[in-house]
Amino acid sequence: MQKIFFLLLCLSLLDAKPIKKLKVGADMLFESRTELIKGKRIGLITNHTAILSNGKHLADALNEFGDTKLVVLFGPEHGVRGDAPDGRTIHDTTDEKTGLPVISLYGKINKPTPEMLKGVDVLIYDIQDVGARFYTYISTMFICMEVAAENNIHFVVLDRPNPVTGTNVEGPIRVDSLKTFVGWVPIPIMHGMTVGELAVMANTSGWLKDRKLAKLSVVKMENWKRKQWYDETKLKWIKPSPNMSSLQTATIYPGMCLVEGINVSEGRGTEKPFEYIGAPWINGKALAKKLNNAQLHGVKFEAIEFTPREIPSVTSNPKYKDQLCSGVYVKIVNRKIINSVRIGLAVVSEIHTLYKDSLVFRERGFDRLAGTPVIREMILQEKSINEIEATWKDELKEFMKQRKRVLLYLE
Repeated sequence: MQKIFFLLLCLSLLDAKPIKKLKVGADMLFESRTELIKGKRIGLITNHTAILSNGKHLADALNEFGDTKLVVLFGPEHGVRGDAPDGRTIHDTTDEKTGLPVISLYGKINKPTPEMLKGVDVLIYDIQDVGARFYTYISTMFICMEVAAENNIHFVVLDRPNPVTGTNVEGPIRVDSLKTFVGWVPIPIMHGMTVGELAVMANTSGWLKDRKLAKLSVVKMENWKRKQWYDETKLKWIKPSPNMSSLQTATIYPGMCLVEGINVSEGRGTEKPFEYIGAPWINGKALAKKLNNAQLHGVKFEAIEFTPREIPSVTSNPKYKDQLCSGVYVKIVNRKIINSVRIGLAVVSEIHTLYKDSLVFRERGFDRLAGTPVIREMILQEKSINEIEATWKDELKEFMKQRKRVLLYLE
């Protein structure tokens, strides 16, 4: 019997198709697209996530590449090396590893000036995204595309996976009146696209300033499938930002980030940001019971207590710093059926139901994250989650048609 089992196992292994290694855009740049950089002077928009498969940072690889000249680095929120806490202004500096000037695009300036781009032939963008509209890295990309178009500079995007798959699309489209750094283009909260696809969409949809067209090239990944979660790519998880500690965090983030717009801790200053939510005036057991009764797919809610602390290089001055909070742990039990935006809506809505006298909306802040004032207004009116979701059903259908035209990976 054991011999038969062993024989069948060997046959199944022989018949199995080998898993092809995923290569990100940065790998493909040096492997097959060197014409984009040979003889060029490069400006690089990047952070600590721009790692090639050999473990080398893209800035170091470009700096050592003999046929090009890396002249300047541009850093988004958290900086080029990714060690600045959330929301903290980043200052211009010099990169210790390359000796090159680093210009911050998070703070007083978020758009490179023509003076900053003197001597630059090509602007390259390589930063890992998490698939949510309000993640500021993609705003940096769109703004830099605009300045590239204005100054006739070639813009190159080195593509990377959407960690929460390239299929999940959820939430309302951002309205024009709420165009901000956490919502630069009119897309839903979860866009289900890679940064390369987003760049193509922005360029072809007239979203850049004065509807200018950038000279855009996207260096595609090799062997990425749209249905893949990040851990299925076999790439190492590098925290894209200090509080994006795991793929679980990224999975729940698109909905739970809405908690930033109310006077409730979103878990910054704890070991599980965006998975822990609470406040001193919340009863965690009562909230967990209410949310579990809502039967939200793919998650369970556990009552917890936690105390937000300031964490160097991660979280500066979190909500309810050093105060004991009661709340819930949003525990993922089946990521394949999660609707993150719906979960976030339910959390805010149920907190409002239980604690009307304590809950306070930062109106402008919440609306900027939601992309519309309608969600806040309907929660205050105690409308159901189904009623709220119905308000963006038609516009999401139109977005899906628009999105389909620019997808670079069809499987």
